[in-house]
Amino acid sequence: MSEVPFLELGQTYLEIKDELDAAYQRVMNSGWYILGEEVAAFEREFAAYCGTKHCVGVGNGLEALQLILRAYGIGSGDEVIVPANTYIATWLAVSNSGATVVPVEPEERTFNLDPRRIETAITSRTRAVLPVHLYGQAAEMDAIKDVARKNGLKVIEDAAQAHGARYGNRRVGSLGDAAGWSFYPTKNLGAYGDAGAVTTDDDELAQRVRLLRNYGSRSKYYNEERGINSRLDELQAALLRVRLKHLDEWNSRRVRIAETYLNELEGARLLLPLVAEGAAPVWHLFVVRSKMRDELQRQLNGLGVNTLVHYPVPPHLQEAYKDLGTPPGSFPLTEAIHSEVLSLPIGPHLSESDQARVVQAVKTFTT
Repeated sequence: MSEVPFLELGQTYLEIKDELDAAYQRVMNSGWYILGEEVAAFEREFAAYCGTKHCVGVGNGLEALQLILRAYGIGSGDEVIVPANTYIATWLAVSNSGATVVPVEPEERTFNLDPRRIETAITSRTRAVLPVHLYGQAAEMDAIKDVARKNGLKVIEDAAQAHGARYGNRRVGSLGDAAGWSFYPTKNLGAYGDAGAVTTDDDELAQRVRLLRNYGSRSKYYNEERGINSRLDELQAALLRVRLKHLDEWNSRRVRIAETYLNELEGARLLLPLVAEGAAPVWHLFVVRSKMRDELQRQLNGLGVNTLVHYPVPPHLQEAYKDLGTPPGSFPLTEAIHSEVLSLPIGPHLSESDQARVVQAVKTFTT
């Protein structure tokens, strides 16, 4: 019997092969490969999709967040509140800008930054809050923004895992002052290489990010400041334009799979994810918790069901952040989550028969 794949990237290409191939040929025939019409068109289309005034295409999601921080003048001597429970890229963006990360524990069932814990982390040096819409579910943005506005802080969304997700009647990416996006190939809206973007309604911020992404230059060979090279390229932009047309349909397939899991695994000895009030997730990942996570993963793998752990080690316990002096036990809820989470297969091309195999394999272990 064949294995149940965790995610089928090849099937994504095959479903829309003709459209993607035509986009590739269009770019190759144009003879223009950097900051041309494809990037400009994608920026217009993705801004409209998110409900923002601006989209600025950049090299990847990490640099999207870094560019936002730099454009806001956040750097050395400043602090940025980040989730303790997230992928390390969120932290790296802050550190690479020169600012200091201030981790805050998550809300246990949604995995996202707990707005009720933010206030006590704010100091005179705090400049921004950087919530992550983890696993494809929007953070509790109303409460987060209330705290931030009361304290004069910027709210910068890490929307790398939540393309198309909603909170209330708005899509993520339009909920804070600015948002950083990743289009890494495994994302709900994935490119075929590294790619990223910034969305915002802030005219000045968008202008600064456009400047900084291109060597600090508006006009070729004239540099106003020390920028970087972080440009979404024409080919990735063209391919993203194609995939954007299919995003809502593919997200709806993920939602149906998640509903199957939530219904069929109810009563199993697992902690299932909780959808926060007002949130409409796009299920980038379907993450369950088990105190016997490693045993469960071994059994599922033995039954041909591929799983992954997102993520095995929290940022504060990574070697990269040993200088923070946060030993085990510093963030107990985050550490418990990282020791128990397991991501089940999900994606727009996971068949109903494979979904049934996942459910049966999990039930065999937990009931």
